[in-house]
Formats: sequence, C-alpha cells, structure tokens
Amino acid sequence: MEYLFTERAHLVCPNMCFGIAASLGKFFDKERIEETVTRLAEAHPFLRARLGYEKETNSYFYDVKEQSQVELIFEGKTGLDKGKLSGAKDVEENTVFSDVDIPANTQKILDQFQKLTARDWNLFNEGLLKIAVWTSGGRTVLLFIFHHLLADGRGALGLVQEFADFYADDIEPKTAPEHLIKKVDLPANSKLSFISRALVNHANRQWKKENHQLSYEEYHNFADKFLQEDFVEHSLEVVSSDKLAELHAQCKSHEASINDYLLAKMFIEEKTDSIVMACDLRNQLACYNQGALGNYATAFSVKLKQGKSANSTGIFSLAQKVHTQIQEKLASPKDLYLILQCYASLEPGLLDAAMISSRGAFDSKAAKFIGTSFFNYDKAKGYSITNLGKIESKNIESAFFIPPASPAIKKTQGVLTVNGVMRICTSQRK
Repeated sequence: MEYLFTERAHLVCPNMCFGIAASLGKFFDKERIEETVTRLAEAHPFLRARLGYEKETNSYFYDVKEQSQVELIFEGKTGLDKGKLSGAKDVEENTVFSDVDIPANTQKILDQFQKLTARDWNLFNEGLLKIAVWTSGGRTVLLFIFHHLLADGRGALGLVQEFADFYADDIEPKTAPEHLIKKVDLPANSKLSFISRALVNHANRQWKKENHQLSYEEYHNFADKFLQEDFVEHSLEVVSSDKLAELHAQCKSHEASINDYLLAKMFIEEKTDSIVMACDLRNQLACYNQGALGNYATAFSVKLKQGKSANSTGIFSLAQKVHTQIQEKLASPKDLYLILQCYASLEPGLLDAAMISSRGAFDSKAAKFIGTSFFNYDKAKGYSITNLGKIESKNIESAFFIPPASPAIKKTQGVLTVNGVMRICTSQRK
C-alpha cells in the first residue's frame, strides 16, 4: 500500500488529467489491445488501483485490486463486442480515421479528450487511466488519458512505449515496484527558507484552530461544477524534422537548448515575466525503480524581466538567459525541491482545501492564504511548459502530449518529439 504524498495536491485540484495520443504501425486487434492492457496491469500495480482513504489518519492511498481498473473505450467500427476488461466500453458510432497520421485527425482526438475530462473522475469508483482506441487504415490510434495520481508525463510516456512494444512485438513489460517519494527522500539542503517556513507554520496553526476538514465528496462536487464552467481550448502545432534540425542547429550555435528556445518564445509572445517549467527527478531519487509510475517530477518558475525592447529578433539572446537561469535552478536544491517541500510542510487537510478555498467554495482563511499566495489557484493567470523530450520508436509512428491545465494556468504547452518530429499541444483558457 502506497500513501499519497507528492500526488496529494493533484488529488484535490480540477483538470489534473492529461493525455498522450499515439499512432501505432500495426493493424487494429481488439483482443490484442485487451491482452496488452492486462499484461501492463500485471506489471504496474497502480493500473489496478482505485483511491482508498483512512479516516483516522486523514490519509489517502492507492487501493490496489486484483484486476485491471483501466477503462477501454473502442471508438472504431460499430458492432464491436463489449470489452472483457473491467470498465471497457463501446461507443455506438462509426469513427474511423481516414488518414494514417495523427495531425490530420487531431480534432477528433482532442474532442474525445475534452469529452472524457469534462467531469471530475470519482477515483473511489473508477481507475486512473482511460484508453480510447480507433482504427486508422492499417494502423491503431490510441488516446491514453491519465489522472496525475497515476503518473507524471515521463512515466506516462514510458507506459505508452511499453504498450506499443508489447502490442506490436510481444515485448513483455517489466514489473516495476512502486516506492513513491516520501519526505525523507528530499535532500537535507532543500528545506524551505526561514520566511517560507514561518508562513507555512502560521498557516498550519491557523488551520488547526479552524478545525475544518474537507471531505473528498465536498471536493468532488465542487470539481464537477468547476469543470462545467471552465473552458480550456486545445490546439496542436507540428514542427517537421527538417525545421527541427534547423532550429536545433541555431540553438546549438547560441549555446541554448530547444527547451530554452520554447520558453523564450513564450516569454516574448505572452509578454510574461514568469513561466513554470516541469522537471524530471528520476535520476536524482534513490526511491525510483526503473519503469515505475507515480510522480517523480517537480516544477519551478523561470523569471525574466524583459523590458519594453523584447521582441522575436532577440529570441536566442533571451534563450541564453533562460538557459543560465534553468541551470542555476537545477543546481540549487532549495529551488528544485521547493514545491515538494511545500507539500511536505503543510498539514495534509490544509493542502487538500487550498484550491477550493482560493475560489471561495470552502471557508478557511488558512487554506485560502495557501491557495492564493503559494499556488496561485485563485485566478488562471500563469504560463507553463512541460517537455517530455524526444524518443525514437519503430512501433510508435507519431504521438503528442496534451498537458494538464491546472486552474492556476492561463496557457500551458506540452511538448513531445517522436522520430524527429516535434508536436506542441497548447491548452489555453479563454
């Protein structure tokens, strides 16, 4: 049994689902898809999990069942039989892709993502992953929708790769025991600054005096209403292999990375002074087992004062500044682990109530202070980028990543490069 720690903030925050769409170079085979999910669930216990709760300790945990809790939704030809797996569904409509490549069918995929994330998943009654499947000529197209309690972006991409390799080549997924990040796993030199600690301690004391407790049902009802009123628009940009190679050469000559360039581009286009960037911690955490799910990521803010003269002609100069600051953040445990130390220092119930209190739907001064001052949940005004990097795969022909649109974010971009082609999915609130 694994208790939620870093994942806990994702439990009580709407729009914490994200997607990976992938086109596989293999004919559609319903039974093979079901078998693949079963094998993955045998290797990854969180695919068999729902949410559990201990009232005495106010602790949430992964309640692992014997069978897969993945929901399969076959969106292909009509007349498909009911899936054998728990939660499998068929949609009574003929939705067959006419093109082998994902970009030509982007809107169908994004519409399905919107449909399946239009309500808050009740994790006591359903699993943490849904997979929609289409036929596409001689190919199979899948949309994996993850709740953030199941995985971060890198872990999700690894799971999609395992799916593709077993489905196409019978490569067995490797068993990956789960050992999530705990407070003791955070470096000793990453503790909160004196001022941050003082503010957190004050909020914790106030929370205890208020003697409140937010139930999951209270949050779930709020989240459903929030999602009905919250409109996020998704779009996709494709950067061809030729254009990406040219951009890479330009970045290299300016001693910057593609990711630095993308941040600089967002700084200029949005005229913002701050962008949140996701960062993978797998190589720095002894608790991580190769191939495990769960969250092994953090995030930090890149802040740049551009001045009135900032424009697209100086984008590489700005990318160099971005690069310098990112390297400084990566080398500073206090910056790199800041968000995780916040989670570790806050009373769990206070953390649960932060988002809902920031929007005035739960009465707590302590939670409202944390939700607004620490996490900026009160208004969607932030910007962020999550780059899952690049992979080469003979079984995944093309793919893109739909990032989670946190309530604190006005615009976020998910970046994924597969077989030399970069796709940037933008999620934006109007």
